[in-house]
This record gives sequence, C-alpha cells and structure tokens, in this order.
Amino acid sequence: MAAALQQGHRASGADLSSIALRADQILNAAGADRLPWLAVGFAGGIGLWFALANSWLWSGVIVFGLGVAGAVLAGLRGAGRYGHLRLAVVSMALAISAGCAVVWAKSALVGTPPIAAPVTTTIKGRVLDRYAQPAEHKLRLTVAFREGGGTRPIRATLTMPDHADSPGLAEGAVVTMRARLMPPALPILPGSYDAARQAWFDGIAATGTVVGPVTVVALPPADGPWLARARHALSDHVRRRVAGSPGGIAAAFASGDRGGISTVDEQAMRDSGLTHLLSVSGLHVSAVIGGAYCLAIRLLGLFPWLVLRVRLPLLASSLGGLAGVAYTLLTGAQVPTVRSVLGALLVLGALALGRQPFSLRLLAVAAAYVMLLWPEAVVGPSFQMSFGSVLAIIAVHDNAPVRAFLAHRDEAWWRRLGRHLVMILLTGMVIDLALMPIALLHFHRAGIYGAMANLIAIPLTTFVSMPAIAAGLALDLLGLGAPAWWVCQQSLHLLLVIARWTAARPDAVTVMPSAGAWRFVLAVAGMLWLALWHGRVRLWGLLPAAAAIVSLAWIAEPDVLIASDGRSVGITGLPGHALLILREGHGTYTRDAMLETAGMAGPVTGLTQWPGAICSPLMCRLSLDRGGRTWRLLMLRGPAQPEAEVLTEACAHADIVIAPGALAGACHPSLLTADQTTLDRTGGMMLDLASGAVTSVAQSEGRLPWWRAQH
Repeated sequence: MAAALQQGHRASGADLSSIALRADQILNAAGADRLPWLAVGFAGGIGLWFALANSWLWSGVIVFGLGVAGAVLAGLRGAGRYGHLRLAVVSMALAISAGCAVVWAKSALVGTPPIAAPVTTTIKGRVLDRYAQPAEHKLRLTVAFREGGGTRPIRATLTMPDHADSPGLAEGAVVTMRARLMPPALPILPGSYDAARQAWFDGIAATGTVVGPVTVVALPPADGPWLARARHALSDHVRRRVAGSPGGIAAAFASGDRGGISTVDEQAMRDSGLTHLLSVSGLHVSAVIGGAYCLAIRLLGLFPWLVLRVRLPLLASSLGGLAGVAYTLLTGAQVPTVRSVLGALLVLGALALGRQPFSLRLLAVAAAYVMLLWPEAVVGPSFQMSFGSVLAIIAVHDNAPVRAFLAHRDEAWWRRLGRHLVMILLTGMVIDLALMPIALLHFHRAGIYGAMANLIAIPLTTFVSMPAIAAGLALDLLGLGAPAWWVCQQSLHLLLVIARWTAARPDAVTVMPSAGAWRFVLAVAGMLWLALWHGRVRLWGLLPAAAAIVSLAWIAEPDVLIASDGRSVGITGLPGHALLILREGHGTYTRDAMLETAGMAGPVTGLTQWPGAICSPLMCRLSLDRGGRTWRLLMLRGPAQPEAEVLTEACAHADIVIAPGALAGACHPSLLTADQTTLDRTGGMMLDLASGAVTSVAQSEGRLPWWRAQH
C-alpha cells in the first residue's frame, strides 16, 4: 500500500508539473498580451475591497498578495523553471494588493462622513457647482458651508425649482438659504443604487432640498470658475437653438449637460440600447479629435513652406489631441470622457511613433490611469460599460477573420460600404452581449435590439448631428447658424424616433431580478478571458460565461421586498399583478426600485385593492402560499400603532411583522420582526419564503465606511 501511495503522489506531482509547464508555455506565447491582465488584477483588488467590507480582510488581501509575491521571488527550488508563470503569479499578486491598497487609501483620505441626522436649517455657503435640469424644472446646486455654524466644512447637494433661480446664482457665489438636509441615501433594497457610496468618495456630506428663497450675498468673482460658466453658457445656447429633448441631447453632445432630456426619452434611449450616446465618451471624443485632425491637416496643407518643413500628420495629431483635451474639460471630465481622451492620445502617440494604434495594451494603460485617480469607479456602471464596450470592439477587430473581411481590396463602393455596415452590426451585437451582464447587475434591465438601433444611430450621430452642432456653433458667430441647427434638430428628432420605436417593440427589454454579484463576476471573467487571450486557449473563457448564463435559469423573483424605512413593502407572485405595494401614491422612486430589484416591468397595484388582503387604517394582513405552506404577514401602514393588546394578538397570529417604526409592547411573530429597529441594523430586505432566505443590504455593505458612518 505504501508503494501505491508513493506512486500516486508521484503521478499527482507529474500532473501538476505538466499543468504548470503548459501554463508557462501559454504565457510565453502570449508575449506582451500578458500586460493587460495587470489592469485586470488591479481592478480585482479594488473589487475585493468593496466585496469584503472589513479592514482585517483588506489587510489580509494586501499581506497575502505581498506574501505570495515574496514567496515566489524567494523560492530557490526550480528557480530556472516556469519563469513566465512565476513572473505572472508575482505580478498579479502585487497588482491585486496594490488595487486594494489604493482604494482603501483614497477612502481614508477623501471619504466624507455624512451629517448625523436630517435637519432643516439656514445655511450660508459658497456655490461650487450648478446643474440645470430644465426637463424636470429643477436646479441642482452643490454648496460648501460649515455645519451648524461650527468648524467642520461640509458640502451638500441641494435641489430647488428652477423658477426660484436668480441672477448671480452661479459657481463662486456666496448664498444664504433655508434647506432640508439629510445624510446621502443608503440603498433602500439589496442591489439598489448606493448614493451614499458615491457621496463618500465625492466629499458630499448631505443632500436635500431648498425650502425657501435663495439670497445671493456675494456675486461670483470675476476670476472665478470660467470653465463652468462657459459650459453653462454653451448648454443654454444650444438649448435655445434646439427645443425639447433634441436640444437636451445636443447640449449633452456639446457640453456633457444631460439635464434637458425628458425622463421618458432618456428611458427610451436606455431601453433601445442608445443611452451610451448621451454620455460623452469614445464616439464623441473620436468625432471631435477626428474632425479637428482632418480640418487641421487640410488647412495646414495650404501653406507650402510649412509642408516642406514639418510633418503635417504629427502637427495635426497634436492639434487634434489639444481639441480632445479641451472638449474633455468643457464636458466636465467624466470617467468615460477621460478614458476616451486618454485612449485617443495614446492612439495619436502610437501613430506618431509608427506603432500599432489600437491595442489592448493601450486600453489597459488608460484603465490603469483612471483606476489610480478614481478607483471607486471600478464598481460603477460608467467605468464598466465604457471600458467593456471598447474592449469588445478591440477584441472583435483584432481577430484574423475580421481583419481579412475588412482588408482593402479592389471592389465596387457599394460592396465596401456593405462590408462596413455588416461590421457595424456585428460590433453592435458583440457590445450588447458584453454589456448585458453589466446592465442587468446595475439596472436589472437591458435592451435586446440595441445592435440594430445603433446601426443607424451611430452613423447618424457621428456624421450628421455632431457636425451640425459644430457648424451651428461656428456659424452663430456670424449669425448664420439657423440652417445647421435645423439639420441638428431633425437628426436628433430622428434619433429619438428610432429610440422610441425600438423600445416599444415586443420584448425589446429583458428584466431580471437581482442576480447576485457572483454571477456577474463569473460572466465578466469569461468575457475577459475571451477578449484578452489569442488562439484556442481563449475558448476556455466560454466555460465561466456559459455557467453564468445557465445559472440565470435558477433566479427567482423575491417574494417580499421591504424598503429600508419599513414603510414600503412589495409582494410578488400574485396572479394578474406583477407587484403589490403597501404604500401607494407616495412618489415613484421606491416603487421603481422595487420593480427593478424584482425584475419586473409592471403593473403595480396597491395592497389595499387586493381582495386577499385584510386592511384597516392602521395595518394590513395577507397570507401567501409559498413552498408548500402558508405564510402570514402583518404590515403596519404608518407610525401610528394599534393598542398594545390588539397589536400583541395580531403579532401572535403572524409569521412576519413589518413596521415603519419601533414596535411598542410585546410583538412576537413566529419568524421575523422587521421594524425600524431591525431595519436600521440590516437595511432593506428581500425574502424568499420557499427557501427561507433573507437577503439584506447590510450583508454586502454593513462594514463599509459610509454604512458605519450612518449607524
């Protein structure tokens, strides 16, 4: 037996050696294609910081990564073997540790604790930012002031009706106002938008509304933020020239200001797969830089003495790059724009040096730069969609069959145009597939026909709308811009027609309940493997991607959704009604969040209108049949509670009790009490009654700094 065990150990060691040798050979053959994986490792370290949510675990990630790297470097046995594999292990371990350390350091340096509790107070402060939302008749201000007249300087984001606007209310002005302030909102349900996380990294300590007139105490200084004033002036000018949502889209293209787009049209753009056009990113930056490059090289070519002395492509590339940087600053330097201009500058530099301009390595460099400055962006949809779409484009066009299909050849113009249209459609389909897991994770919905809509929308935007905007702005200097603005109006109206028509198709949008982060990680890992490797080894990426897709078949909508305030409760699975809600008629934000989390599109019915519910002014009772048994729910409708004896008896006949306040007296349901005391600790909940699973916000965020700061 001992001999057999020894032989088994030798066989196992030989198998491991063979696997290590094969991995080393793959890494050797990959060459410089290994470098983008460092950016993936860095992003993975940032993701671990958000997922683990514990300072001891963060320290463990960093120490473990450093320990693995040190152990591999210090290893003496087989020092001459598996060199590429050893280097890959060391590099990835260090990249993961660095990612975790960078986001932890930024959280510690810039993280801003929220105000302690909601308060209505009079504040005096300086306006840092102004964002007009004419489509919603609102104005949003970011104001810096001292909390309670004390020493702690804080920043707050406040909304006010646009009719209360006054002259001089701009960046740099000192104002006084009465405002209702509250801490930035935590997610109301698991998987919902986390405003508190974004506010923590943006330095925002409070949000709220202005409840009285705003008085401008001091006008903005003459040498104030001229760039912000130029952005607002440009947005206002464009919206004056082009009315309605088309004007809002034109302003978004020109200055990054999306406040003029109606909610309905923005939803249609999202459901049709065209919402990426509203965010200033690669398409817009490429159009600006490409237009500036072509215009510069044409104009410079008019001077023979310059042509003979200077490489015009190099000079035109420099001017195009300056135009791209100026456009990025003018539109607010958002993450997609910064990524795009960095990529464009790297492409221009590669062209100037005679190198391959479009490569995964250049994309990895741009991603690394963004992650160093804004590591928190890694877990947001903007970063993921921006880099995911570009990665998909490069991966598609870097394939040998695609390069052969697009190779120049002697043929009729209509055949060449047809091949390019086919590639636009194929690229759009690949982008839609790549971005679908991201859209489902963050928004719980994704458009199906985006590739076909983009086949028309991208050329329309690139070759008609944006040139018309540029021409209109230029001709307005001479008072001759009306024809260009008419063309812009008609092209953007056509864009909205395409978006509305596409979004209205049957099954144009797929919705899905909150699926859990592990499916997202599995899908993204598979797609990254497919995109970053070459040859047959890339096909291994199909396994995790397929596993993530197959696992979606087991996702079930939650039976009960409980918002973090305990006032709003959603019930699913009742025939003829997608969602029953306890608190109807109190705004749409919570209702929409429940629909998204449950993966539903409607309709919504008030619980008091459901025949199976027994409701009084103070509470509702409901029985649900799930998993082979009957579950009895008791829901209090407001802060007022029944008399103690009535409440005690009602609780005794309930399995689950939900209340917006702290329950007074004896209330002992058989399974769960979700009153305000419990919800303050757990956050919003989702209940799967058949399996008995309870998912809460605190399970994923309970130890992150912005959560702890509010508890």
